[in-house]
Amino acid sequence: MRWVFAILAGAMPALATISGTVVNGTTGQPQSGITVVLLRMGPTGPEPGGDGKADAQGKFSLNAETSTQGPTLVRATLDGVTYTKLIPPGMPSEGLTLDVYNASPKPGSTKVSKHLIFFDPTDQGLVVNEAYLFSNDGKTSWNDPQNGTLRFYLPAGAQGKVQINATEPHGMPLREPAAKTDKPDIYKVNFPVRPGETRFDLSYTTPYTAGTPYAGKVVSNDENTYLIVPKGVSLAGDDLNDMGEEPRTSAHIFGLKQASYKISLTGTADPSAQASDASGDSGGQDQGSQLSEVMPRLHTQLTPILALAFGILALGFLLLYRTPVEGKARTGQQVARSSSLLGVFRAKGAKNKEPSERRRG
Repeated sequence: MRWVFAILAGAMPALATISGTVVNGTTGQPQSGITVVLLRMGPTGPEPGGDGKADAQGKFSLNAETSTQGPTLVRATLDGVTYTKLIPPGMPSEGLTLDVYNASPKPGSTKVSKHLIFFDPTDQGLVVNEAYLFSNDGKTSWNDPQNGTLRFYLPAGAQGKVQINATEPHGMPLREPAAKTDKPDIYKVNFPVRPGETRFDLSYTTPYTAGTPYAGKVVSNDENTYLIVPKGVSLAGDDLNDMGEEPRTSAHIFGLKQASYKISLTGTADPSAQASDASGDSGGQDQGSQLSEVMPRLHTQLTPILALAFGILALGFLLLYRTPVEGKARTGQQVARSSSLLGVFRAKGAKNKEPSERRRG
């Protein structure tokens, strides 16, 4: 009978192994005893795939198969912050390195390297899209549940309604709530800023009459803040650094010198720019790939980069991949806009032509 069981055992498919090492990036040492959780993409979304603990050397091994319907996520949580290793379909699942970091309520070396504010007057009101790029060059995550990591001004006309997506380094955008602070019209977002680049995308609508003053302020410690309007919209205000138009869509960019601004807007976005760009491009997903491919070659030419970025911006809807390897689509007008713009300024390293250190009131 033994030979029968041997044959049956040999005919049964063996489970694949997902294995690797959890490394504490703050100390540079293996993180022992930490729980590693597996999530597999199923027909309706992520599904639990098991868990296990890392040994004294930080090594873990899970007897499970990776998902064939999407990425597989390997996660671990340290000091209240969750870290994720993404395994795309068909990629090796053994010998992985999952980096985790100690966390602190102090920002340390974290800074807002870029802040873009896009104004789009419509018949329904003024649509404002903001994008923040946080740069954390240290080895500790910034996690401040009490005060939040992002604090921003939301005009009273928005009535507290704001859509927020937060994207951790090499991650996917996650919907996050905003909470009021004890200061009028100032809100906070509790989302850890891990080492690397973290992005916040905000979208809200407020009533506005063309030509009337619109006031706003920046309460985060930004290095560079830019006010942007599409073709067909004119922006006027004091203490702005006019960085000019880009030739393809004539979108206009202004550098903000102070921590507050008062502007007036007239006109509406020119639909001819959208039609022109749509006729010259094919499909949002391809455009996202083209953007990823062309950006590294254009470090020395700001104008062509802006032309490409705002051409994609004018389409309003695309699937944007961070890199071909990760293959994770970004969907929605808000994420498309901020991803395109931040990618442009990140690739160029564009600086507002004014002192970057501004006092925050």
